[in-house]
Amino acid sequence: MGKKGKSPAAPPEVVPDNAYLEAVTQKRIALFEAIQARQAVERLSIAGDPIRITLVLDGQVKEGKRWISTPMDVAKVVSSRREAASFLIARVNGALWDMARPLEGDCELELFGFDTKDGRDTFWHSSAHILGEALERAYGCKLCIGPCVTRGEGFYYDAYYGGVTLNEGHFGLIQAQARKAVDEKQPFERIKVSRVEALEMFAENQFKVEIIKELPEDLAITVYRCGDLVDLCRGPHIPNTSFVKAFACTNASSSYWRGKAERESLQRVYGVSFPDSKRLKDYSDMMEEAQRRDHRKLGQRQELFIFNPVSPGCCFFLPHGARILNKLKTFMQQEYWERGYEEVVTPNVYNMSLWETSGHAANYRENMFVFEVDGQEVGLKPMNCPGHCEIFRHRTRSYRELPLRMADFGVLHRNEASGALTGLTRVRRFVQDDAHIFCRESQVKDEVEGVLKFIDDVYKIFGFEYELELSTRPENYLGDVETWNRAEHQLKEALTASGKPWKVNDGDGAFYGPKIDIGVFDALKRKFQCATLQLDFQLPINFKLTYAPEEQGKLERPVMIHRAILGSFERMVAILLEHYGGKWPLWLSPRQAIICPLFRPDYPNEAILEYAKEVRGKIHKAGFYVDVDMTDETFKKKVALAQAAQYNYILTVGPEEVNSGEVTIRVRDKKDQALSTVSVDDAIRRFREEVAAFQ
Repeated sequence: MGKKGKSPAAPPEVVPDNAYLEAVTQKRIALFEAIQARQAVERLSIAGDPIRITLVLDGQVKEGKRWISTPMDVAKVVSSRREAASFLIARVNGALWDMARPLEGDCELELFGFDTKDGRDTFWHSSAHILGEALERAYGCKLCIGPCVTRGEGFYYDAYYGGVTLNEGHFGLIQAQARKAVDEKQPFERIKVSRVEALEMFAENQFKVEIIKELPEDLAITVYRCGDLVDLCRGPHIPNTSFVKAFACTNASSSYWRGKAERESLQRVYGVSFPDSKRLKDYSDMMEEAQRRDHRKLGQRQELFIFNPVSPGCCFFLPHGARILNKLKTFMQQEYWERGYEEVVTPNVYNMSLWETSGHAANYRENMFVFEVDGQEVGLKPMNCPGHCEIFRHRTRSYRELPLRMADFGVLHRNEASGALTGLTRVRRFVQDDAHIFCRESQVKDEVEGVLKFIDDVYKIFGFEYELELSTRPENYLGDVETWNRAEHQLKEALTASGKPWKVNDGDGAFYGPKIDIGVFDALKRKFQCATLQLDFQLPINFKLTYAPEEQGKLERPVMIHRAILGSFERMVAILLEHYGGKWPLWLSPRQAIICPLFRPDYPNEAILEYAKEVRGKIHKAGFYVDVDMTDETFKKKVALAQAAQYNYILTVGPEEVNSGEVTIRVRDKKDQALSTVSVDDAIRRFREEVAAFQ
């Protein structure tokens, strides 16, 4: 199944070079089977010793045999037949593990189904292999990469087709090939290969060869097979293709190899899959609703923003869009005032020496806009943290100043690839509610608790649900283990104190410090990354930041906390626009009220218009966005247009209201409502009470 709606014209037939494809396929399968057989023999000599398998869920200990017992064997022992069949993936001593992969020694074991993040990601990654097999068989393309989508909605596969451009008209053939793979119940089989073996296996695919050559020489390379597809992959995967009961292609687009415009042009096919057809139906319904709520369509309809090729990836906010931005900024500034943040203003352009000190010149340069001024390289800032470090160190600091909470609404620029630009969700110019907290190590727990409370308070106002994950020390961490352990312990304490459930994401911290990832769910239960909270030991070292301690002696180094609540204002506007479906709450609405004059032949129109303007003036002075419909449309048409424009309140003024000095109120979201006539002051009071209740 593809997208609903009118299908495009049938695409021109693409005839793959079947002789070449068959030769390459059989070569890879033969190499795979030879290595697999050799490794099976090798395992026999070391297999069979008893091992202890501890179930993380309840602490049960089961006996097994080294290099023979698998997670699936254990699942069949500890679960019902039906439950055992629902497990997709295991975690063994903290590492994700195929259900059919033999256990190598004493271990702790966890089992996961589709309704877990690890299970779902594995399911979709495995489905990407099914998609890859379908694409290769149907079009003879050269596969590149096929991950699950990081946002958590399916998967894609990039491939090189030469001159072929894919669209929805190709989806029928692709899905038919995928169904064939599912019906064959192809097992996902895994082997380890040497660098030489990998290069031989994928010699005909220059993209896979490039990946292999860039891998560390001592890294164990893994290859998976399902059916005719042999693919370079870290894994792990679901037991076999039959677990995928529902599969659909959702979109096709172009991309570039490695995301670089100067490299080969690829075709990307997106897909989604589920363990049952009902979930696919629910997903399709949700996607249809998402299309109706698409912020790009609603933004155009409500005249909030435009994009123009004179500045790709940079948004022009129109007056009504600017109203929303200003409301968000004012809201955050009030929150800062109450929570002890100091707002600063920093430059947009810095000499590249600053980015060399921070480390961004070495690791982030390709994402920056770099140019020359007065014979020196400078760069537009992609983040605020180095500038805040410069402010901190411009004079001697005392422990009494800490924690120092520094907020910044500075404009940021990031040189995103043109193919990645998507409405307001991926732009090159944006503003964040960015802040950095400089504190003593002993203050980290309290500051993190404060930020988590800040996040909770703000997200309740928007009606967001969210989840928390602690990302711990990665393999490429900087600093010493003791400092990391202390930092992680303080984050755990703060998370526990928040009263919210949280999970550990082992090894996914930043190289400079552990972090808390906050995933936000909108009204359609889609997940977004907005807020962030990261500890940083490295930038204070790079910038030689110090403060005078309580007792005289050696200067001490502060800890830096990076945090944002809304994240990018542009992205937040997109999320909120779709979250509310274009129906902004009164406090945030760019169209809070409109006055619709009701003309009658027995009463002078000029008097009604003058009164409408007088009412507008009072409401405007009270601080609300209010318009007057001065067109010659019928009253019924005026109300219909006001409702379509999503005005929160429609105020009617006719002869009776002119004579009484009142207005008649109609509320946007109330059908079959009894209209109420009130004084202008009472209307303003009502608006104020509604805004106060929301915040």
